Amino acid sequence: MKITKITLNVSTKRILTTGGGQDCVFVLFRTPVSLKDGNSVDHGASASILYGTSPLTFAPADGKEMRFDVVRFRTTSADRQYMASMELPMNSLAEIPDSISIINILHSMKERLLSGGRYLSEYMELAMRMIFICICDSNASRTSDIPEISRYKELKELRDSIYDDPLNDWSVSDICSSLGISRTYFHRIYMQAFGVTCRQDVIESRLLRAEELLRTTDMSVSEISEECGYESESYFMRQFRAKKGCTPTEFRRINK
Repeated sequence: MKITKITLNVSTKRILTTGGGQDCVFVLFRTPVSLKDGNSVDHGASASILYGTSPLTFAPADGKEMRFDVVRFRTTSADRQYMASMELPMNSLAEIPDSISIINILHSMKERLLSGGRYLSEYMELAMRMIFICICDSNASRTSDIPEISRYKELKELRDSIYDDPLNDWSVSDICSSLGISRTYFHRIYMQAFGVTCRQDVIESRLLRAEELLRTTDMSVSEISEECGYESESYFMRQFRAKKGCTPTEFRRINK
């Protein structure tokens, strides 16, 4: 498998036709989307599609901005056999109850593609297989034990909101008050649902926003730190380095 292009955080209000050529395409939609194939199928803010070389047309389901990530790749016969064995949903929108894992994999792939390395192709192939597994697990989760987690739907909506609006003041006290539960109980069921704390998700969402600003703007590190809700630039830089393995300046140099 060869990754030919990765494009993250695409935003458009236009109807989009993509596909064609030799590449297969994987798209992860962050916002509601309609697939135009004779019928319009609307999905919520977490949906993906995996398809071959045939062009497909998409449009924002709510008339607002459509946000998504795209990976283009070429497959060998062994890759196609592997994908067929997993019974991946092809050429149709698949609902993804928890897209954060896939988002993190995509960011890791983008960084690795830019930095290169001896085992780049092996890394990329394994990363794509991890995405395939996430898609399959998402389909299986409809009949899994996940919905049995207490308040799961509300927690999932909260987590999506955190990543959609990372600069909001996500006060655990306010969250618990709105849910009508104690802090201890909230921390327990959040960890049970997602394997991380709410605070860790808030930090990750803000660092993803910082990455986007570093890639797409000329804002200073100090300005980005403030924009992402950090009162201390030095604390922002320490947290960024601890999570991303490089300083904000180094990240910008690699990814600009």
